[in-house]
Amino acid sequence: MLRRQAARGVEFGREIGHMAPMTPADIEKLPYRKNVGIMLLNQQGRVFVGARRDRPNPGNPAWQMPQGGVDMGEDPKAAALRELEEETGVTANLVEILAETEGWMAYDLPHDLVPKLWGGKWRGQEQKYYLMRFLGDDSQIDITAHDHEFSAWRWSPVEDLVPNIVPFKRDIYARVVEAFASARAAG
Repeated sequence: MLRRQAARGVEFGREIGHMAPMTPADIEKLPYRKNVGIMLLNQQGRVFVGARRDRPNPGNPAWQMPQGGVDMGEDPKAAALRELEEETGVTANLVEILAETEGWMAYDLPHDLVPKLWGGKWRGQEQKYYLMRFLGDDSQIDITAHDHEFSAWRWSPVEDLVPNIVPFKRDIYARVVEAFASARAAG
């Protein structure tokens, strides 16, 4: 994801060039960016999370599930599998898709971040999440394989997801945990 965005002149987490200040009214007029997320479970029911490399305070990492943008005309499920491989090195043959969220869930970025992320083109993201079971072993995970968005990774208990994500994504994470509760119990 970072390479594709950098090639278009946008770097996640960094402002490129100078943008005029945006008012709340300006931000409310912006669309949401289409995005997919993956709740990847291991055999023990723990969830893959990575520590974002662009977090300003490495001593207090933001642990998040893999996610990324949906390219123009791309099927969301295909985007989820592509993003999973780009961010974790886990290929489609190493996962089983168990469920997906109904519809899209939106979150807004804090207003001070809007001009700094994605060139100020989006107010936040609309996300569709996929629940996947990891069929491989930990040696097949390689966070440096492609985009290298994470500085570290771990398997996390589901109950630790919401408290360890950045505050503006907590509602989405709580909704994802709830949406996949029965599928996780059955899977």
